Order: sequence, then C-alpha cells, then structure tokens
Amino acid sequence: MARKFPNMPKQPSGANMMKQAQKMQQDMLALQQEMEQREFDASSGGGAVRAVVTGKKELVSVEISPDALDPEELEMLQDMIVAAVNEALRKADSTMDSEMSKITGGLNIPGLI
Repeated sequence: MARKFPNMPKQPSGANMMKQAQKMQQDMLALQQEMEQREFDASSGGGAVRAVVTGKKELVSVEISPDALDPEELEMLQDMIVAAVNEALRKADSTMDSEMSKITGGLNIPGLI
C-alpha cells in the first residue's frame, strides 16, 4: 500500500502542465511586443547628452545640450553620446530580463527571447 503524505503538494497533471507552458509562452510573447514599444532613456555628461532607445534596441533620438557644443571638446561629446546610448540599451535589457523573470518564475530558459 502506498503511503500518503497529506502536506505534500499535488503534482500538476500533464495537461495542466501544458496549459501552464502555453500560458507562459503567450505571456512572454505579449511582453516582447510590449517591450518593443517601450522607450528607455539615459543621459551622460551631467545631462549634456540624452539618448532614447526602444525595446527593439533601436536608437530613437539623441539630444545634445548647447553647452556641450564646444568644438575643442568634440571627442568628449562623442564619448558622451556613446555612453548615453549604451546606458539606455542596458536599461532596456535589464527591464526585459526583470519582466521575463516575473513570467518564468526566475527560471533561466536559454534561447527564449
């Protein structure tokens, strides 16, 4: 006779597990579509340069403060633009990872998005 453990959680059935997997997949696709529409911004140089990117990792805009337009400082301005764009892209990646983790329950599933 099999022993019963009253406090042990019931294992989901195969059909229930498939439903959960399908729901997770739908949620991940919806999140991906939402993230592609979102914009992420970052600035560098104390706000002298501001970059905006989408969740698709496309640069939407770059704003440069007139104070940053010193011809003698062109190389520094270029560095600030790169820094602002890279930080905005990092924000997009971080938000995607965080939101995806909510859907997957923290499981790292390679190749999912």
